[in-house]
Amino acid sequence: MKKFLALLLSAVMVLSLAACGDSGSSSSTSAPAASTSGSDTSSSSDFKVGAILVGDENEGYTYAHMQGIEAACKALGIDTTTNLIYKYSVKEDQSCYDAAVDLAEQGCNVIFANSFGHETYIMQAAQEYPDIYFAHATGTHAKTQGLTNFCNYFDNIYEARYVSGIVAGLKLKEMMDSGAVTDPYIGYVGAYPYAEVVSGYTAFFLGIRSIVPTAHMDVTYTNSWFDITAEGEAAKALISRGCVIIGQHADSTGAPSAVQAAHDSGNANVFSVGYNVDMLSVAPDVALTSPQNNWEVAYEEIIKTAMDGGTLKSDYCNGYAENGVMISTLGSACASGTQEAVDAAIAAIKDGSLHVFDTSTFTCQPAKDVKGNVVNDGSMGYIVDGNGVVTSAFATDTDGNNINDADEAIADGYYHESYFQSAPSFSLRIDGITELN
Repeated sequence: MKKFLALLLSAVMVLSLAACGDSGSSSSTSAPAASTSGSDTSSSSDFKVGAILVGDENEGYTYAHMQGIEAACKALGIDTTTNLIYKYSVKEDQSCYDAAVDLAEQGCNVIFANSFGHETYIMQAAQEYPDIYFAHATGTHAKTQGLTNFCNYFDNIYEARYVSGIVAGLKLKEMMDSGAVTDPYIGYVGAYPYAEVVSGYTAFFLGIRSIVPTAHMDVTYTNSWFDITAEGEAAKALISRGCVIIGQHADSTGAPSAVQAAHDSGNANVFSVGYNVDMLSVAPDVALTSPQNNWEVAYEEIIKTAMDGGTLKSDYCNGYAENGVMISTLGSACASGTQEAVDAAIAAIKDGSLHVFDTSTFTCQPAKDVKGNVVNDGSMGYIVDGNGVVTSAFATDTDGNNINDADEAIADGYYHESYFQSAPSFSLRIDGITELN
């Protein structure tokens, strides 16, 4: 496998299309029978793992999954050279089903797929091979399909995004205190206006606002998960508008590289928060940190369940409490006291005293229908009071119209993100954030 530095230099980092969360939905009621391979699944020497990947080791998202799978296998005594089978660069079409069938016929006891569009095909294979465990990253259907051998998984990455926002907020405050910056203006390069992206950038923004309450943020979408040129140009455009921190939910090094280039050209007051991997190698002077997933946790839990012939939960998601998310090494440009603030925030998230989407920390405008009429009865997915505080919001879209209509997410004063399923559902547009396109 290529070295991690080579990965960064390749500038190819493909992320997932959906999200994470510790599901509140019920677990399946029974476990699969013995594997069709006929092997003793309790023996690590016989147990086989298959993985259907949207990319390969040159792409950051897939590389991170590969690291997680291999670490989990090694922890469980599974030989990764003989009992781990990869299917690389599998498209989100019939070829995914074909890959799943091939892995099943090769005797794999558990089969993973790591891209959002793989889900339909993996579920089809799970129905046809009830004695094999199947697990799909970023999907949404496990809780409703009733397949005892199928689950979804992801991580509570919004927690790490919030913490990365604290890092950014402290840098912003430092610049404002010194007089170098007067406008607390943030920019964000997003892939698509999906809940995963909205949830992530909102968590990032709320982390910043916990330090600088007057901060405001513009978001621009590239409408692509990976486009190094478009992401770089989007970052440049945000910098030209006056943004002094550039965050991202985009898959390449384009945005951090653009920020480093601005620094090299004489702009000393713009910094970067990346995603998925440490960006210090491409933006050594301006990279503050990157929120990251630790996939090993979910992989080990699911593989161990399969090895033991146990019962799958419908959804697996791990946050700071389970060591499922983290931020990368703090850059040298970070403000003094950042590590202490990060440690305190992580501790508060772990002990439940800090909730990322605390409804007292943000406001929303009432929802409007397609004609621009205010609709504040919940039929558009949420309700706000006269002060803009969200009093009700649904977490699940049951009819596919892109408006959440089931599973009340507001309780105990905060939005329960990734509680009802592993995929993020927070898609509220809060005050202080403007979508440019």
